[in-house]
Amino acid sequence: MKYEIGDFVSKSVTGVCKIEDIVSLDLTGKKENKLYYLMKSIEDEKGKLYVPVSNSDAILRLCLTKEEAWKLIERIPEIPTAWIDNEKMREQKYKATVKSNDPEALISIIKMIYQRKKKRLAQGKKCTTTDARYFQIAENLLYMELGAALGKPKEEVCETIIEYINKGRQEA
Repeated sequence: MKYEIGDFVSKSVTGVCKIEDIVSLDLTGKKENKLYYLMKSIEDEKGKLYVPVSNSDAILRLCLTKEEAWKLIERIPEIPTAWIDNEKMREQKYKATVKSNDPEALISIIKMIYQRKKKRLAQGKKCTTTDARYFQIAENLLYMELGAALGKPKEEVCETIIEYINKGRQEA
């Protein structure tokens, strides 16, 4: 098995979960017991998630370590912005990015939505509902994982990133 009890994993769309147990269940009623990871989201202690061990590679990955989190934060200014002009294609990109469970891809759409929002506000327009929704989802997933890696509440992660990047610019 790839993951062990106590591991923190990232699950696409859900975010950071802790593996609480590995259980054998028969969910199909065919008396075919399969192994499942029993997980709890760090956001929702009451909710339980079951992920088949056999299918876990497609759904889960180990969370970033503290060192990996700092390296990712360090690279944020270099990560390209995922710019898409077509409205329908943009929402598909947002959905695919959230599903991909890739922190770098989340950063690229956060940067795009932030730039779009600034541009729209300068034109006297509001942020689109789609942009606002996916900005919140992407930030939540990214900050939840970075917060878990850095031992900080996710609410402090944005400020930590800004301070770190600004400090790097001052030193350059």
